[in-house]
Amino acid sequence: MDKKVVLITGASSGMGKETAKLLLQKGYIVYVAARRVVMMEDLGRLGAKVLAMDVTDDAAMVKGIATIVQAEGRIDVLVNNAGFGSYGAVEDVPISDAKYQLDVNVFGAARLIQLVLPHMRQQHFGRIINISSIGGKIATPLGAWYHASKFALEGLSDSLRGEVKSFGIDVVVIEPGGVKSEWSDIAAENLVKISGNGAYKSFVKKFADLIKSQGHRASEPGVIATLIQRAIEAKQPKTRYKGGFGATPLLFLRKVLSDRMMDKIFMFPLK
Repeated sequence: MDKKVVLITGASSGMGKETAKLLLQKGYIVYVAARRVVMMEDLGRLGAKVLAMDVTDDAAMVKGIATIVQAEGRIDVLVNNAGFGSYGAVEDVPISDAKYQLDVNVFGAARLIQLVLPHMRQQHFGRIINISSIGGKIATPLGAWYHASKFALEGLSDSLRGEVKSFGIDVVVIEPGGVKSEWSDIAAENLVKISGNGAYKSFVKKFADLIKSQGHRASEPGVIATLIQRAIEAKQPKTRYKGGFGATPLLFLRKVLSDRMMDKIFMFPLK
């Protein structure tokens, strides 16, 4: 296998970190990026090249891509994994918080895509792998801005796929279900902070408790790392890969049931 050059954002924990470990084992040249550089020191010891990068900081992203291209002469795979879930009732979430959610989950990914595309076009090869969620197809109450960001990432990916196909570049969406990470705790804490004392407080408490109670059912992040590896190595990758707790049955139900029926399914445990 040619030693493909891969950049993984959000590599300080969870799916990003496990993907980096797996690809290092498989012989890839792996660059890992996140704000919390100290959380990636273990990846550095395994052979990853560590970059400090905030995906809301344009200068940091420009510098990061320039560093990779200068050192390696190419960039083959971008894994847009950086992201988080900002939960709270639409009525309560400050628009500034909503904009930050979109900045991280959508515009940061889009800007990195803009930066790598000229290099991928020149080499007539590239894989752009956007980490979405089943929450990019299914929306639950109290997660409107998170779902808005993932729905947007799905649409962006579909449009981009047609634009870059003739240049030998593939665009792949990964749709994880429940995966063990910091994500659920952060989402639950943010939900209570934003909407835990207002008009929605009883609903919020039930929802936060539900998020926490489901943690033991979540899949290991290595499940998603394996999907990402498959997407990188496939001669003709699928446009979408799904995995993790609940992903397959929930996405199937989304296809076959009406909006009202999906509402009933998600509201049932919160009554």
